[in-house]
Amino acid sequence: MIEVSHLTKSFDSHVVLEDISTVFRPGQVNLVIGQSGSGKTVLLKSLVGLLPIEQGDIIYSDQSLKGMTPVHRKDLRRRIGMLFQGSALFDSMTVLENVMFPLDMFTSWNRTEKAERAQACLERVELPSAAALFPSELSGGMKKRVAIARAIAPNPDYLFCDEPNSGLDPLTSIVIDDLIREITHEYGITTVVNTHDMNSVMGIGEHITFLYRGHVEWTGTNRDIFHSGNEALDQFIFAAPWTRQMKK
Repeated sequence: MIEVSHLTKSFDSHVVLEDISTVFRPGQVNLVIGQSGSGKTVLLKSLVGLLPIEQGDIIYSDQSLKGMTPVHRKDLRRRIGMLFQGSALFDSMTVLENVMFPLDMFTSWNRTEKAERAQACLERVELPSAAALFPSELSGGMKKRVAIARAIAPNPDYLFCDEPNSGLDPLTSIVIDDLIREITHEYGITTVVNTHDMNSVMGIGEHITFLYRGHVEWTGTNRDIFHSGNEALDQFIFAAPWTRQMKK
């Protein structure tokens, strides 16, 4: 579990996150939603330690991120998987080498052990024959699946996904969403997904935190979202014509 407690983050005099408190639950897909500029990316960077904590704290399973020693931070980083918006695969590496990359960083396994684990992860994302290919030979959806394989290779406790469906067609987006949900449940991972994709919200939003102008405006599940009674959330959710029809 990850608990965010009264987190505030500003750049110069501009407050981006103000008194944020929320909980991200293990074994669930936790979504962070909100308009562009609402603070989603800053929150994600704060969660993974890329931005320093000014006020408040982030608690990883009863351990304060703010108070962690460098040794503990390194151990936490080993337990985190990242799925970047643009996949962030290394063009000069094969698919197998890309998936092995975090194992090179965080394990003392020999090359055979790393290759076996990487291949197993590729099989889990249904790309068993892609090991020898390079990223330039993959479709957008295949790149995302390779990126997921790389993220889960070290068997992380936490998985962070930044706009995982960006640039994908609707059908491929559903495949990626389903894969994220399956892996989360299968391994009991605490998964946090930044998204503005309403299909993702309704498809995999087991716990949703809605940010509005830098603060937590609403939390709930995708079952609750259409009846939240929150004006700012309604404006965000029902901006698309098809969601307005669903409300009716």
